[in-house]
Amino acid sequence: MLEDKLIMFENRLRKVDRILKQKARQQQVSCYRLYDRDLPEFPLIIDIYGTHIQVTEYRSNHHLSEEAYEQWLNQSLELVMKVLSKTVDQIHLKERKRKESRADQYQKTADEKEFIEVEEGGLKFLINLTDYLDTGLFIDHRLTRHMVRKQSAGKSVLNLFCYTGSFSVYASAGGASRVVSVDLSNTYLNWARSNMELNGFTGNQYVFERADVLQYIPQMEEKFDIIVLDPPTFSNSKAMKEVFDIQQMHDDLINNCLKKLNEGGVLYFSTNARKFVLNKELIHGNVEEITEATTPFDFNGKLLRWCYKIWK
Repeated sequence: MLEDKLIMFENRLRKVDRILKQKARQQQVSCYRLYDRDLPEFPLIIDIYGTHIQVTEYRSNHHLSEEAYEQWLNQSLELVMKVLSKTVDQIHLKERKRKESRADQYQKTADEKEFIEVEEGGLKFLINLTDYLDTGLFIDHRLTRHMVRKQSAGKSVLNLFCYTGSFSVYASAGGASRVVSVDLSNTYLNWARSNMELNGFTGNQYVFERADVLQYIPQMEEKFDIIVLDPPTFSNSKAMKEVFDIQQMHDDLINNCLKKLNEGGVLYFSTNARKFVLNKELIHGNVEEITEATTPFDFNGKLLRWCYKIWK
């Protein structure tokens, strides 16, 4: 029975690998999603990061004994390595359990501190396939980053909840005159700084601020031409003064950002809250949903995020 399912899985993998590899090559993309739980019998996500592969396993009610489950998982991974011609050290397995708290998104899962350099859009990024649930590069935002890059020449850019600074790198590559990256985590700010330095972006025009964004925005006096706002869905970090919930707080957050835009400026707002509903009538600006326009080829029909362009 398992052998039959594995044959089905192999056929599916070979098909999507052939199709998506060609599209990736045409678009000069080296980091992309190959497989996303296409078959219910194989609830895996397979992401390509250059020469490395990340396999994310979504633990489900598989109704298997531990022994049978281990056999299924091991044979599945062997098949992935076989089809994609990878060695054991090039494949990274990550288990994604249903979190008891949505605030666990950025909690460490290991402490190996192994970073791999990958390329996207002619730029370099450091990713980590072992220590965190997320790798340091959200590949679903590839087109959004490109959009920001094209509009950044001579502009001042504010990257809020900057994570590892990928939007900051793209804005800098687009010729931004000033880039300010804000995050509450020293770990991610240092990572963002490393990504900037990796691409040669050093100097006083590139600023890194450790701050609670909710407190930072109302207090800052500077205004910007472009603001990138990609907050977590939920956070109850002890370092924050209040619990953050994107559905309940997005209209105030967006409106505070709009106050910090220069004339003709634009805010790019995104969220991966699955049941998110934008309170458009409470937003003090013009709103254009650009989710579809920023959906890359490897996420068609499977992208669980929303993206908006907002201006005064």
